Parts: sequence; structure tokens; C-alpha cells
Amino acid sequence: MIYTVRHRTTYRYEEEVSFAQCVLRLTPRSTPNQTVLRSAVVVQPKPAQTQVGRGAFAERTLRVQIDTPHEVLEIESRSRVDVHVPPIGDPAHSEAWQDVRRGAFEDRDLGPEGPAAFLYPTQRTPNAAAISDYARQSFAPDRPIVEACAELMRRIRRDFEYSPQATTVSTPTPEAFARRHGVCQDFAHVMISGLRGLGLPAAYVSGYLRTIPPPGQPRLEGADATHAWVQVWCGRARGWIGFDPTNAIFAENDHIMLAVGRDYADVAPIDGVILASGVQTLAVEVDVIPDDGVLPPTLAAALVGR
Repeated sequence: MIYTVRHRTTYRYEEEVSFAQCVLRLTPRSTPNQTVLRSAVVVQPKPAQTQVGRGAFAERTLRVQIDTPHEVLEIESRSRVDVHVPPIGDPAHSEAWQDVRRGAFEDRDLGPEGPAAFLYPTQRTPNAAAISDYARQSFAPDRPIVEACAELMRRIRRDFEYSPQATTVSTPTPEAFARRHGVCQDFAHVMISGLRGLGLPAAYVSGYLRTIPPPGQPRLEGADATHAWVQVWCGRARGWIGFDPTNAIFAENDHIMLAVGRDYADVAPIDGVILASGVQTLAVEVDVIPDDGVLPPTLAAALVGR
């Protein structure tokens, strides 16, 4: 499936900003299951300096420095991406989870595609006995790993309530787990914490999810949003498989990957510093348009000639 993606972030400041320095992770990642056909990031005001690089987990970064005084900062990425995830197959025919755990600790691949970096706790995905015990309920001895992870994913979807007001980007995972409320970031962190507590490699994925409007209704511009899900290393033969605990579905051709890390802190789309006083407001708009869909008028106009 080929998608056109637009991601626009607008900061409005109460007082004029004299200087800003940001790291942007807004270019989708090319993998064996996803090909970036075209991508560009536009920043207004125009940066005085830009630097393209790669992060620790192979994500593409753009560092920008803005020294033009401004009260509005607009960052817009536009991409065209081909997603081609192979079928998951029968979850019951995957490797036993204890064998995957042993293989992960024996695996010698220390790069971003290997399991090593995703075995250990982080500040946002700590080892917590309550979360590990919750995850363990799905992992009976010798159970196939894909089947066990799918059940854990479905249990999180069943037991937790999606509630944007219940948590913030900095809410600790054990607190979100205790509340049983949160958003996709919280659900992903809970699943990752539980899996790592069992010794299984799990990664945090940021990206986009294609949304389908109700029958007969047009899709809304900017109605899509950034999303988060989990990748689990399911052994050398199967590799990484995506699980979306927010929706209790496998991450397949409706999921567009932006970046992969140990937790949200590794893959935040935008972070940085500004020199200013006063408060700021933030607005984010995301459009994910499949090739078999109709481009919204403003997005069609924005992509003319690009």
C-alpha cells in the first residue's frame, strides 16, 4: 500500500522567540517492509543551519537552528511511503517464547536490527513486578511467542481505557498501568515493560495509522494522528513483528513506521530548546492518504509540483 503523509506541527508563542534549536525525527524509516519513495521537511522561519544525520537506532534526524525572531514556528513533513508487510502467518506456529528469550541473549547482532538494545529497562519502561506479573499470565511454558504476544496485546486493549486526559507525555508507566487509563504511548510502554520483564526484546515504534471513516462519510483533513505500537523480536527466523495494543491488531499495511527506539524518549518527533518567556500553544495535524483514496483539497494543492 502506498501512502502520502503530511505531518504539520505549529507552535505559537506568547512572547517572541529569539533562538530555537530542534532535533526533528519526521522522515519515515526505510526497512525491508517499508520503502520511502519521497520525503521532505519544511521549517518556517527558515533555519540558519541544518544538519541531516542518523540516530542510534537508524532513524533519520534533522537538526535545525533558527535565529530569526518569531512568534510562530511551523514544521511540516511530507512523505510518500510504500508499506509492504508480509502476512504474519499462524501465531500458533511460531517459536516457543522461552527459546526466543534464550536466543535473544545469545544473538550477536548489536546493531539496531538486533535484539540486544531492546532487552533492558529504561526510565520510561522500567522493570515493575506488577506489570511483569500481568504480562506473565499470557506466557504459559512453551507457548508460541506470537500467540502469547497477541493475547497480551488483546488483554491490554480489553483492560485499559483510551483516555487522552488521563495521562501526559511524562506520566510514568507504572502510574499509567495502575490507572488502567492512557493513550497509545502508555499502552505501548506497558506492553514493552511487561515483555522485557520476561526477558523478551521489545521496541517502541512511532508512526502513523491509516484511519478509515464510517461508510458514506468523507475523511477529515488532519484527523489522523501520530501513533505508537510495539515491535517484538520473535526469533531469528521471524524477526520483528508489530503489535498494536491500542487497537488489538497486528501492525501491518495500515501502519506507517516513523522511527524505532527503546521508548518514546528515543523517537520523539520533535525535541529541542528555545529562548523565550511566556507560554506556548501546540497544534498538530496529520493526514495519511492511501493511493486508493482521494486527496483532501489542501493536501492536493500542497503536493502539486513536488
